[in-house]
Amino acid sequence: MRICHIPIISLAIATSPFIVQARTASVSSPDGSITVTISDDEKNVPSFSIAVDGRTVIGPSAFALDIRGVRPASRITGIKNRIGLHEHIKAPFYRQPEFDFDYNLLRVRLDNGIMTEWRATDEGIAYRYETSIRDSVIIENETLSLGFTGDPTVYLSFSTNDKNPMAMAFQSCYDVTPLSHAGERLAFLPATADMGDGLKITILESDLESYPGMYLQADTAAGSLDARFAPLPKTFGYHPVRRQRYVSETEDHIARTAGTRTFPWRVMAITRRDTDMPVNNLVYALASPSRIGPADWIKPGKVAWDWWNAWGLKGVPFEAGINTETYRYYIDFAADNGLEYIVLDEGWYTPRSGDMLTVIDAIDLPGLISYGRSKGVGIVLWTVFNVLDDQLEEACRRYSAMGIKGFKVDFLDRDDQEAVEMTYRIADACARHGLFLDYHGIYKPTGLSRTYPNVLNYEGVFGLEEIKWTKPTTDFPRYDVTFPYIRMMAGPVDYTPGAMTNATRADWKARYYHPMSMGTRAHQLSCYIIHDSPFTMLCDAPTNYRGEEECVGFIASLPVVFDKTRVIDGQLGEYIVTMRTAGECYYLGGATDWNPRDITIDLSFLPDGTSYRMTTICDGPNAHNHAEDYIMRTDTVSGSSRPVIHMAPGGGFAARLEPISR
Repeated sequence: MRICHIPIISLAIATSPFIVQARTASVSSPDGSITVTISDDEKNVPSFSIAVDGRTVIGPSAFALDIRGVRPASRITGIKNRIGLHEHIKAPFYRQPEFDFDYNLLRVRLDNGIMTEWRATDEGIAYRYETSIRDSVIIENETLSLGFTGDPTVYLSFSTNDKNPMAMAFQSCYDVTPLSHAGERLAFLPATADMGDGLKITILESDLESYPGMYLQADTAAGSLDARFAPLPKTFGYHPVRRQRYVSETEDHIARTAGTRTFPWRVMAITRRDTDMPVNNLVYALASPSRIGPADWIKPGKVAWDWWNAWGLKGVPFEAGINTETYRYYIDFAADNGLEYIVLDEGWYTPRSGDMLTVIDAIDLPGLISYGRSKGVGIVLWTVFNVLDDQLEEACRRYSAMGIKGFKVDFLDRDDQEAVEMTYRIADACARHGLFLDYHGIYKPTGLSRTYPNVLNYEGVFGLEEIKWTKPTTDFPRYDVTFPYIRMMAGPVDYTPGAMTNATRADWKARYYHPMSMGTRAHQLSCYIIHDSPFTMLCDAPTNYRGEEECVGFIASLPVVFDKTRVIDGQLGEYIVTMRTAGECYYLGGATDWNPRDITIDLSFLPDGTSYRMTTICDGPNAHNHAEDYIMRTDTVSGSSRPVIHMAPGGGFAARLEPISR
């Protein structure tokens, strides 16, 4: 490691005694292509700019941490560089089990005593604040005004709550427009700016702990995206249906926190090819390392899910619903198909009660756990964030002792400081009791899965559940080939695929109790390979999978944790082709928007001298009219093969490649 210390330069006085000469500090990525420059200008406001390949893409952008009682910063007073830093990061249940992280570091001290740390990597730029104040502090606000050069096309997911925009489920499609015409509503992260010529900048955050999450608001006149933060809650109310807590009154500041600490990373991921976006590692790499010790007790897997099809079994000799007979049927289905889990979603306790320690009379939970254990199927329980938090130790202790494997935790619907602290508190308690977590109704991932690997998955995506009530104008196939490039940069997605009722654009309609997907059957299967999703649902009812054993068997054969992930072809908002490996096998998943495509797959990544049996489920010849039409075919391929696969409108494919000779 080569360490270079840049000496602190004394401030030079210009010709006017009232003007202090501005200072700058810069650091470049290891490959030298990305440079961030921090300066204090004549306006006495620290700012930074970013250049890529010599081209300025983010102009002077103000940044500041506003701490009550601490004067605003106006000057740089100290600079220190460290070059050639390297970390080898273990990443259980991530898109690969380990990876290298190389960066150059710049520490810039401001004249109000706040330190900023900047990391320049080949994947982008990140910075955070560091304070050393003895007592707790009140954070009034934080400033970040990202001034883009030109007029980039921006991809923004706007809040769905106009009245209270910081209280929502973090689920909406992308509004795609030039920044100069962007809406003024709050957008949640991640957000992407297309700078042209393939270059894209995606705004994320990492290591969000004891601090509110960041939103963005477009300033069309200035050509900037400006940070906004939820204020600290002061008082709460409760929605009666689920005893879900909401913020009824707020403080006049965003956080109260320890005075000596590091703050969340502000991340600007930079990619030159769309195929690099889904595999950008900055959020995970910048998060705090694991706090739970060995993670071998955590078992990812696939889940038979009850809620999406409203417990809608048919042709069974009992009344389907939230009862023991229904869940025994789900356990049988999971066992017959090699699925590791079932989930008991909302209703196994009375939601209005806010008491998850009392199971409804219609469910024999100990009996189901015992039956599931005899079949090799684990049980996961749904609950509401604050309900679990209110009974945290007792719930964890009781259900862990009973044999429950984890919780699906829902309806946080906020990311203020108190909400963020709750996610850490729950993760820690569940880890201590040997329970894993699936976080629903939550903000985007910010690296918590590195700090607490028992947090296996996150919603924070406009997933398939939304199709039950969405508008006909919603374009799911387009979203399905957009969010993997943007949202998956933050972390895994619990999208809940697996619909067996599939519809063309002309035939689709919203149905709550018997929902259908937009696009083809093969498109649904592709999700199990395209998505980072170590805990993934089969959303449809077990009886809807009858007669579909070919598709179910293929899904069941797929791993949920992989050794390597690459996106080998694709374009943001149009199509995607993902390649993953597990052991000696390769897996390919592809999806398209409503435009049909013929994709030539370059298999040169296969090792020389080995032939593979390639089993593919792809769109059938009539999938453009009948979205459930698919074909399964088997071919022998090698590294020199270039198979062509047709994807129908809203279509896709999924393939498994197994070695057969050397």
